[in-house]
Amino acid sequence: MKIAVIGPTYPYKGGISHFTTILVKTLRKKSTVNFISWKRQYPAFLYPVGLKDTQSKNPITTDAKFLLDFFNPFSWVKTAMDIKNNHADILIITWVSPIQAPIYFLIGKIIKLSTSTRIIFICHNILPHESTALDKLFTKIAFSQSDIFIVHAAEDKEKLRKILEKNKKIITGFHPIYDVFNSGKNIDIKKIKHTLHLKERVLLFFGYIRPYKGLLYLIQALPEVLKSLPKTTLLVAGEFWSKDKQLYLNTIKNLRLENNIVMVNKYIPNEEVAHYFAVADVVVLPYISATQSGITQIAIAFNKPIISTEVGGLKDISQTDHRLTIKPKNPHDIAQKIIKFYRNPNLYESTPIKRESDTWEEYINLIIQSV
Repeated sequence: MKIAVIGPTYPYKGGISHFTTILVKTLRKKSTVNFISWKRQYPAFLYPVGLKDTQSKNPITTDAKFLLDFFNPFSWVKTAMDIKNNHADILIITWVSPIQAPIYFLIGKIIKLSTSTRIIFICHNILPHESTALDKLFTKIAFSQSDIFIVHAAEDKEKLRKILEKNKKIITGFHPIYDVFNSGKNIDIKKIKHTLHLKERVLLFFGYIRPYKGLLYLIQALPEVLKSLPKTTLLVAGEFWSKDKQLYLNTIKNLRLENNIVMVNKYIPNEEVAHYFAVADVVVLPYISATQSGITQIAIAFNKPIISTEVGGLKDISQTDHRLTIKPKNPHDIAQKIIKFYRNPNLYESTPIKRESDTWEEYINLIIQSV
C-alpha cells in the first residue's frame, strides 16, 4: 500500500511535529510513505514562539519533502500533483488549524478529481480553543474533501458531527504513548534536583504555557499545599506562548512563592525531557479546556501519576479507578487532591496504566482498517 502524509516534522517543534514524524516512521515499517512537510507553515501572528527546534541535539526526524508553503498557492498545487504522480492509495492529513483550510481544500479537490485516493484527516484539534464562526466555516470547507476522520477524544467526535455531512466516517482513536524521550540511561535525580533547586516533593507542569492550560490556578493552589507539605516545589518546564508572562510572575510574587516554584522558561530539548519527568512525583494538568494532550502520554511512558481535570480528551486517560481528578479553575480542589496524593503515595504511584493497545503499531492498524 502506498501512503502520502502531509504534516509538520523536524525542524518544526512541538507535539504535532513529533506525532506526525513518529506516525510516518511507524508507517514506513509496512508501507511506502511519501511524506510532505512545510517550507513555511503559519503566519507569524499565529505562532508567537519560535517555530523551529534549534535546541535538540537528538531530533526526532525522518525523510520528508518540504514542498508546502503557506504563502505560495503554486506549492499547494505542486503538492497535490506530487501525491497524484506517486499513486497514493491513502492521503493522511494532520489537521490542526482552520487557517490551513484553503490549502487542504485545494489539495483535496485536485486529488478527488484526478485519483481514487482515499483522504483521511487526523484531527488533533477540531477547532481552536477560542473559535469563531469563520473558523467553523473554514473547517467545514476543508473537511468536505475528506472520506474518513480520526479523532482522539469522544468529545471531539461530537464536535465533528455538528460540522460534517451526515455520511462521513468518524473513528475515535487514541493518542499513542510517547516513549521516544526515555533513552534508558540512568538519570541522576539527586543531581538534577540540586541543580534546579528542587525540594523534597516535586509537582511537574510541562509544555507550552497557555491560558487554557490553567497553570494560574495551580500556582494559586500552592499556598494551601505548602501548609500541609512545606517541602514542595512546583516545577514549570516550558516556554510562554502568550504575552501574559508577567501575570504569572506577579502572582508568584504576591503569593510569596519564589522559593517554591522553579520556572524553566524555554522549549525543552528532546534529550532533556526525561530529566524533568524523572524528578517529578506527579504530573499536574489543571487544564480549563482540552482536546487531548501529548503530555499525558509522555507521563504514562515514564510511569508517572497524573492529576488532571476531566475536560475534553483528558477524560479518556487510561488510568485505574484510583485516578485523581480536579475541578477546572478551582485552586482549593487542586490543593486538596495534591495533598491527598502525597498522603497515599502507594495508592497512586502507579495511577497511569500503560496499555498494550496504546502503541503506534495499533494506531497504524486503526488507520489501515478504516479504509
